[in-house]
Amino acid sequence: MPQLIELSTFGDPNGKLTVFEKILPGDIKRAFYIYGVPPEEQRAKHGHKKTWNALIPVAGSCRIVVTSKDGEQTFYLNHPAQCLIIEPGDWHIMDEFSSDAILLVLSNEYYDKEDYVYQKP
Repeated sequence: MPQLIELSTFGDPNGKLTVFEKILPGDIKRAFYIYGVPPEEQRAKHGHKKTWNALIPVAGSCRIVVTSKDGEQTFYLNHPAQCLIIEPGDWHIMDEFSSDAILLVLSNEYYDKEDYVYQKP
């Protein structure tokens, strides 16, 4: 089941620092970011068998629609302290990217094409 959490953020007159730690099981083995997505396009359209992902909108905004065993949920990510955790078995679509959107994805597994599930539950 997906979880939207608020990352710890510390600020002072010199700026802000947001921390990601002890959130995904195991180690972070893969990091990538998605940007430059035309507003009418959709990304992802898949789930994973064993991978956990953490999605963080470091700039701009986007929408994530997640289908899990508990049904369908829609999340709007628009602040760099937001973090959407997508568990194994959660099928998701990413869309409605703003022109300045940069979505950081952290994974607890290395890329493995056999881990992907393209059939929506």
